[in-house]
Amino acid sequence: MKIELINKSKHATPTYSTKHSAGLDLRANLDDAVILKPLERALIKTGLYIALPEGAEAQVRPRSGLAYKNGITVLNSPGTIDADYRGEIGVILVNISNENFVVEDGERVAQLVIAKHEVAEWINVEDLSETKRGSGGFGSTGVK
Repeated sequence: MKIELINKSKHATPTYSTKHSAGLDLRANLDDAVILKPLERALIKTGLYIALPEGAEAQVRPRSGLAYKNGITVLNSPGTIDADYRGEIGVILVNISNENFVVEDGERVAQLVIAKHEVAEWINVEDLSETKRGSGGFGSTGVK
């Protein structure tokens, strides 16, 4: 899929790290480092602007290494970038650890996954088809 991109950051255009990577690393584009205190959140700008084709979305997802090693994650994970959005891509990071975390310029803060999606067409009905699960909620399918 071809996607138009404007890169106003100080960093290279995102690329896939390996042949089979699903996500592209997003880097912080900062003039000054940002200190995230425990339970604090911040919008980290990337300097990237994209124009997705109709029927596509971009998902901003956490980086597993930052989450596991530092307790840093994407607050609205996954964040969705719609095909008609033309603003700068920002990443809402949150620190769920007990220690301060410093976000430096150029740091890989999230990953971007491009996905196709369907547009739902609602069909109003009186009843839904029955299933074994039925209306069971969380945990209703068992513990194993």
